[in-house]
Order: sequence, then C-alpha cells, then structure tokens
Amino acid sequence: MARRILVDPAPLRESRDFRLLFIGQLVSTLGSQLTVVAIPFQIYAETHSSFQVGAISIAQLVPLVIGSLIGGSVGDAVDRRLLLLLSSVALTFTSGGLAWNALSAHPSVPTLYVVSALAAGLTGFANPARNSIVPRLVGQENLVAALSFLQVLFQVGAVAGPAVAGLLIGHTGIAWVYGIDALTFFAAIVATVMMRPIPPADGADRPGIRSIVDGIRFLRGRQVMQGAYLIDINAMVFGMPRALFPAIGLSVFHGGPDVVGYLFAAPGLGALAGALTTGWVGGIDRRGRAVIVAVVLWGLAITAFGFSRVLWLALVLLAVAGWADVISAVLRNTILQTVVPEHFRSRIIAIQLAVVQGGPRVGDLESGGVATLAGTQFSVVSGGVLCVVGAAALAVAMPVFARHRTSELPGHRVEPDPLAVGPITEDGLAEP
Repeated sequence: MARRILVDPAPLRESRDFRLLFIGQLVSTLGSQLTVVAIPFQIYAETHSSFQVGAISIAQLVPLVIGSLIGGSVGDAVDRRLLLLLSSVALTFTSGGLAWNALSAHPSVPTLYVVSALAAGLTGFANPARNSIVPRLVGQENLVAALSFLQVLFQVGAVAGPAVAGLLIGHTGIAWVYGIDALTFFAAIVATVMMRPIPPADGADRPGIRSIVDGIRFLRGRQVMQGAYLIDINAMVFGMPRALFPAIGLSVFHGGPDVVGYLFAAPGLGALAGALTTGWVGGIDRRGRAVIVAVVLWGLAITAFGFSRVLWLALVLLAVAGWADVISAVLRNTILQTVVPEHFRSRIIAIQLAVVQGGPRVGDLESGGVATLAGTQFSVVSGGVLCVVGAAALAVAMPVFARHRTSELPGHRVEPDPLAVGPITEDGLAEP
C-alpha cells in the first residue's frame, strides 16, 4: 500500500546522472529560495509598497521569458550539460552582486531591479535544458517518479528556504542571505561537471530565431499542450498572492520577518508532502481532468486563506493550496514530456517554464495592483474566485485537454518511448 502512495525511488537508484542532477539542484535550490524571500522583503522594507514588490517581479519577467526561449533553442542543439555548467557559474556572480548591494550603507533599489532581472534571464536560459534531459536520464518507465522527485527538491527549497530566510534576515541581515545563495551554486557546478555529456538529439535545429519560431509554431492546434499552459497561467496570475505576503505577515498577522517567511514556506510544505506521496499519481488515467480539479482546489484554498485572520489556519490553507499545485505540476509536466518529440523538447519545455515562472510574476503585479486599489483581502479573495472560474471556463473551452487521458483514445495513443515519439496529431498526442 505504501509503495502505491509514496514516490518511487527508482530514478535515484538506477540513474547515476539523475542522482547528480538531483543533489546539485537540491543544494542550489535551497539557496535560490532564500533569495526568493529576500528580494521582495528588501523591496518592501525600502519602499513600503506592495506594488513595488509586484513591479520587481515584472522586471524579472521579460528577461526570464527571453532567456527561456533562447535557452530552449540552444538546449536542443548543444551539449546540455555544458549549458547548465555555464549558467550556474554566471548565477553565482549575480547572487554575489545582490549581496554587495545589500552591504552598502544605502542599498540601491534600481540595482536590485537590474541584477535580479539578469539572474532571472540566466535562470530562464538554464531551465529548459535541465528539465528536458530528464527522460534521457531515467527513461519513460520512471518519468512520473523522476518529475515527482524534481518537485520534491524544489519544494524542500520552498519550505526550508523561506523559513531560514526569515530567520537570517531578522538576525544576520539580507546580505548574508544573498551570500549563502551564491555559495550554494558551487554544489550545482560540481555535480554538473561529474555528469556525462548530454549531446543534442538527431535532427535538432540550429539555435536562433527560426528555431524559436518553429518551437512556438509547433503548439498550433495542439490543445493538450495549450491547455497545460493556459490552466497554469490562470492559477498563477489570479490565485498566487505571494506579493502580498510581506504586507499580510506584517500588517494582518502583526508579525515580523519570521511570519513573512512562514507564509512563503507554507505552500511549499504542502507541495512537499504532495510530491513525496505521488505514488498514486502515475495511475491516473484522466490526467487533463485531474489537472483541472487540482487547480480548482488551489483556487478554493486561496479564497479561504483571504478570509483567515488566524495564522495557523492561514498556513494550513496555503499548505493545502501547495499540495494541489504540486499534483497539477507533476501531471502537466508528464503530459508535456510524453507528447513532445525529443528534438523539440527543450523548446517546448522553455515555453512551459516561461509560463510556470512568468505567470507568478504577472500574478505579483495583479495582486499588488488590486491590493493598492481595493485592499489586501479583496485582492486575495477575488483572485482565488477568478482562478476557480477560469479553470471551469477552460474545461469547457478546451475539451480535448479536459478529456486527455493516458490510455488509448479513439485513433490516438501516447507514444511509450520519449526518445522516439511518432508523428504528432493536431490534438497534441503522438500517433502509433
């Protein structure tokens, strides 16, 4: 029974390179999540504006999207291990730059905008290669478990990082947070050096504008992939109130940096619990419908969080939202990894990552702007309600996505070999 519930350890046991990827990314993710809290806290401390917290996320959005698209194009055409190595080295310097700025007598807000935007672009550049190599490392039979483990490492960082960041900010200062983040990238660098080369797939296009356009054009008419993107945009834009966490922690719950850290950590705690118990997820047949249900649960939990005035209850509701989100994430990633041919994978994953990481930043601006105009509670509650309504509307508007299932559909089926996917039909599924 436990084996059907807990995440399957086979990918870590059977793939040396996946173990290295997991360990290196676990350490660097812990550091990166420290910075996820430090940047909005520092902006709020300097400006006392939730709108500015949202605005700095938007400043990171454009380089993140551009970096993802370029990284997807390059990742399909070069050794992806080399791409990961160079990106980790560059990110070490951006985190060091944030620490240097924080150490000055009068930290520069414009510098915080510029350096964090550069770091977002580098992160976007590296992520498509990192995610698209997973089927190459573990094989189709272990794909759901491997994607679950990647969620585990991210959520460990999302839980521990914010909680530790709150304590560090309160006791040692923000500069220490950025400095520790810089040091953690060395683990990713060492692990990447130890991995085997990961050459491009046969038939990969040369990197460039045409390659990026071909990747975007590949989505045309493929409702399964489009639905996976759009439902996540809906959830993150309307139902992600993280830009309001500093204001909620300091003003609503009358706490300090530690309470703000707890609010950032709570969704990650729920997501970590969900990722560790995804053994049952691999048996879900109607994956499209399951994603829609998970996003509805996310929206309902965020709506209830908006009404809460008791800290422990608010944290529980955020944890429930995080649990629903990780189930949605594992299912969406699995859908995309199984319907995209290898020589397009980095580019399609790049679009996915631009959505996954760009959506929350648009959500930061949306929630911060609405809070400025109508109040913090209205912003959270209205966003949660719109998330639920949007998920229901998408289920009606994109029935092919809603009906997507693992088992054979009339005339189509999911190709079992992720490295040899056959022709792709207009609904986004691989033909036999």
